[in-house]
Amino acid sequence: MSSANTPEPQKRPGAPPKRVGVPPGRSGVVAGRLPWVLVVPAVLGLGFLVLPLAGLLIRAPWATLPSRLAEPQVLEALRLSLVTATVATAVCLVLGVPLAWLLARVSFPGRRVVRALVTVPLVLPPVVGGVALLLVLGRRGVAGQWLESAFGVSLPFTTAGVVVAEAFVAMPFLVISVEGALRGADQRFEEAAATLGASRWTVFRRVTLPLVMPGVVAGAVLCWARALGEFGATITFAGNFPGRTQTMPLAVYLALETEPEAAIVLSLVLLAVSVIILASLRDRWVSA
Repeated sequence: MSSANTPEPQKRPGAPPKRVGVPPGRSGVVAGRLPWVLVVPAVLGLGFLVLPLAGLLIRAPWATLPSRLAEPQVLEALRLSLVTATVATAVCLVLGVPLAWLLARVSFPGRRVVRALVTVPLVLPPVVGGVALLLVLGRRGVAGQWLESAFGVSLPFTTAGVVVAEAFVAMPFLVISVEGALRGADQRFEEAAATLGASRWTVFRRVTLPLVMPGVVAGAVLCWARALGEFGATITFAGNFPGRTQTMPLAVYLALETEPEAAIVLSLVLLAVSVIILASLRDRWVSA
């Protein structure tokens, strides 16, 4: 029988179209040689980011690492860093989650301006942030002189000042993360709870917050990590006093001038914390 009279096979309804010329297993990726014009700068960029960290690991005094980590000044700086970063994160949660909800769910004049102001500390040099805090909350600042005269509270060059400086630079990370989670959450659950008679506070506490909890946790972790590594605003607003305001980054800076090996040990601690934070958030980034 002639092939001209052979009927063409009928296409099954709903079947995906055939892709011609795509080898199996490539999923549509263009085959061919690697574009070296992209690979070479990519490898150079990777080396630029990784080599300094590798140098830190190579030059680390591994033989004396345990004894150096047990030194009183190192333990004190580590303790102060953990305490202030945790308190700053708690402050950011109390203030930042409602702020993120306001930006995500409430339409009001100037919302774009407010969102821009919230993200300013992300791009503002930390030293400039410290100067701004000093001018506002210092003893002769706009609000600082009132705090001291009315309540006897002076924030600069105190542990509380460290918390304020860390919260100032770290809060945008929390607000952005929570706002993104709120915008991606399904509002039908909140509407259903409201139609059943739940108040706005009950809807937020029992429905909205559980829906966006992964975003809150991710934002809190990023906020804590940023607060732990804060340097510029802290040294400008709170100073560098051992046992009171000297956090890990400040201790690294001070040790680098007198004892470089101690600075390497402190840097390794901060590097380990950063790696743990990134590893814990990897699944969230990949799924996003």
